[in-house]
Amino acid sequence: MLGDWRHNGAKRGASDLAAAVELQVRDGRLPAGTRLPAERELADALGVSRTLVGGALDRLRERGLVASRQGAGSWVTPPAAGATPPSDAGRRPDRDLAQASPPAVPGLLDAVDAVRPRLAAELLEHGYSAQGLPVLRERIAQRYTARGLPTSPAQVLVTNGAQHAFALVLRALTAPGDRVLVEQPSYPNTPVAIRAANAQPVPVAVDPDDGWDLPGVEAALRQAAPRLAHFTVDFQNPTGQLLDADGRERLGAALARARTPAVVDETMAELDLRPDPEPVVPLAAFAGEWAITVGSAAKSYWGGLRLGWIRASEELVDRLVSARCSLDLGSPVLEQLVLAELLADPEPLLFRRRAEVRVMRDAVVAALGEHCPDWTFRVPDGGLSLWCRLPEPMSTRLSVAAANHGVQVAPASRFGVHGGLERWLRVPFSLLPDRSHEAVRRLGLAAASVRSGAADVAVAVT
Repeated sequence: MLGDWRHNGAKRGASDLAAAVELQVRDGRLPAGTRLPAERELADALGVSRTLVGGALDRLRERGLVASRQGAGSWVTPPAAGATPPSDAGRRPDRDLAQASPPAVPGLLDAVDAVRPRLAAELLEHGYSAQGLPVLRERIAQRYTARGLPTSPAQVLVTNGAQHAFALVLRALTAPGDRVLVEQPSYPNTPVAIRAANAQPVPVAVDPDDGWDLPGVEAALRQAAPRLAHFTVDFQNPTGQLLDADGRERLGAALARARTPAVVDETMAELDLRPDPEPVVPLAAFAGEWAITVGSAAKSYWGGLRLGWIRASEELVDRLVSARCSLDLGSPVLEQLVLAELLADPEPLLFRRRAEVRVMRDAVVAALGEHCPDWTFRVPDGGLSLWCRLPEPMSTRLSVAAANHGVQVAPASRFGVHGGLERWLRVPFSLLPDRSHEAVRRLGLAAASVRSGAADVAVAVT
């Protein structure tokens, strides 16, 4: 699991070993409670001294990731509740390539100012709405109708983001042991949510160049008999793939034939960066009641709004509202009013957002060409990330080295249902161009240090 963990020379051996183990812990591959090898055993296996291993364990104990007791050995433990992980202490938002989240769309503050008079009226009410404010549900429904999927406000449930929406569906429709079909690679929190519901993720392939393996999906629906499926057919995270109308028709028919409901995540749907895009009708128009559409304000407007929604049949929405009451009592009113204001006339703001993201994408593409010329990738037509093929299997080592060079990236193993994907790396284009160029420059230096196996490559601070 540790692979070629030491890439910065003997001086940093203990710190490199601690960082490599920490990465496995935070990646979920060494869960809390996992017993670590004895110091002598680990030293022999790695061909290093017990002093180096002891130093690494000391660092992990200081970070709250390992506990030890004389006579009982050492084991993995989660960080203390409420504590900030020490590895995040030096996190720089301007060099963070682990998050695919752009800053707020221009015009958000104007929307906040515009809803203040309406908030005054809401303050006279109790402030709880399990399904969401009527004005917001109406505008979400109007947006779906305009995109070719007729929708009524009764078919909309406002949630605290797309991840919350998926968790609600899992809670309502799955039982422990159920199988859930999920893309490979996929957004990391999707299989995490499935496992948290005590269900089993079953991967189906999304090729970085060719997209979805629809015959494979059809076979998996027949053979695995999943209780639920999860797809992101609009600029899939991390590959950026877009499923065309023919593919949607075939996938919708397969879901209906297998009678398998599918959560369709449209978080990236509004980030179509093509110069003259032809509208693509939502998958639910082909799959009917078997598609449960999930949306989010996070990428189109701002992640800090923490709002999403579910579009489904009225009967399922009622079930989801009932399931929600054991978790929370609704979404915050002020944020709902702000999002409703943004959706009153969405196209001008979305036009600006797409132009902004297009500039950020092109800046990252240019920076990678300059600083990582041996990486290959397909420039996506939308979304917020590049899925880069590396010249050798080094994604995990690179993510550790990148932190030492002042930039954060997520190892590709997080995007695999069962880990792996060491030849890949997701590089988001959600930073402003000057910041992304510096982040990619440092990433290139980190990649060079990994491939050379030499001591630290100097980082020129500019």
